[in-house]
Amino acid sequence: MDQKWREYLCTMQNGSKNSHDFGASFGPSLRLGVLGGGQLGRMMIQSAVDFDARVEVMDPSSDAPCRHLTPRFVQGDLQNADDVVAFGAELDVITIEIEHVSVEGLKTLESQGVRVIPKPDHLAVIQDKGLQKEFFAQNGIPTSPFQLVDGAEGVEQMGLPIVQKMRKGGYDGKGVVLLKSKSDLPKAFDVPSVLEHAVDIEKELSVIVARNSQGETQCFPVVEAIFDPVANLVDYLIAPAAITPQQAQDAESLARRVAEAMDFEGLLAVELFLDRKGDLLVNELAPRTHNSGHHTIEANRTSQFEQHLRAVLDLPLGATDALFAASAMVNIVGSAAAHGTPIYTGLEAALSTPGVHPHLYGKSAVKPFRKMGHVTITGQSRSEVEQSVMRIREQLAVDGKA
Repeated sequence: MDQKWREYLCTMQNGSKNSHDFGASFGPSLRLGVLGGGQLGRMMIQSAVDFDARVEVMDPSSDAPCRHLTPRFVQGDLQNADDVVAFGAELDVITIEIEHVSVEGLKTLESQGVRVIPKPDHLAVIQDKGLQKEFFAQNGIPTSPFQLVDGAEGVEQMGLPIVQKMRKGGYDGKGVVLLKSKSDLPKAFDVPSVLEHAVDIEKELSVIVARNSQGETQCFPVVEAIFDPVANLVDYLIAPAAITPQQAQDAESLARRVAEAMDFEGLLAVELFLDRKGDLLVNELAPRTHNSGHHTIEANRTSQFEQHLRAVLDLPLGATDALFAASAMVNIVGSAAAHGTPIYTGLEAALSTPGVHPHLYGKSAVKPFRKMGHVTITGQSRSEVEQSVMRIREQLAVDGKA
């Protein structure tokens, strides 16, 4: 631990920079604000306890999963600058669990002396898929050919098939449409968008890279994601990815290149395509903990949530090596017709499998394909883990009760 951090902790232990009494139950904790109160914030809180960081949360929903796990919950608009500034003004550090937040508000907080990670300027680029693509092009980062359009009128300019992505607001498979032929054109979004040539995908990969203020970087091993074509969400993932050692090395190097080109600070999920020619292409970035890193809670020496906190608090990064020969994560999502109070089935059977660990998100209502939790699976071989994945996918379901 460097001298700067020792001095900072001493300051916190003698009263925060804003001299607030945190109460006997929390002691002299550093005050860490999180914009977003969903499952990522919930799992972040679990790691933050080990750092004696008091996590305070703002979310637009009064029933957010973090609501009952924080000493201070604020219901507010994450994209409203005034709400963000009011929430963060007395905090020591502020971070995010969703990127759709007010950059203007975060810049104001930064100017007032609050440490903001990831940096607002980086968020501004990542929030806009058009700016992301331009960043890749300007920095020689391999990505699929693209074109920016203002609306539906120009979507045929690149030819078909293409993928159209809303420049702003897309999340969890929303805001993306595949246009294969002219018969699909009525499905096009009439908003500013990115058009991309449809990639002939061999595998969808992800590398989570952390980087702190000293430029230290650590990558988690490459994971392979298998998507549900109906929900357009990750169904499950396997780590390590079934790729060659050289491809794994190249994927990690590419993730580091992205983080270094941006001078990024924090945790960055770099989503990649491996095409059928063997080329790696960067698809998208997420400046936060990510679905493709959930397995690390049980499977790696440092979880993505602890690593995120280490970067946010400007501490040395943790080792990321795997503790098992293979691991996996299976998303638990609402069934196609699920509405109302969630009813979980198959959980007891799934938990009878060795190496399975549940993470339920505490959401009070289920909707079709809404992420309600996940299970991690660890094992001594890839085949063992894959067999468990297939069995658990058949066992687990979430329906609803009105």
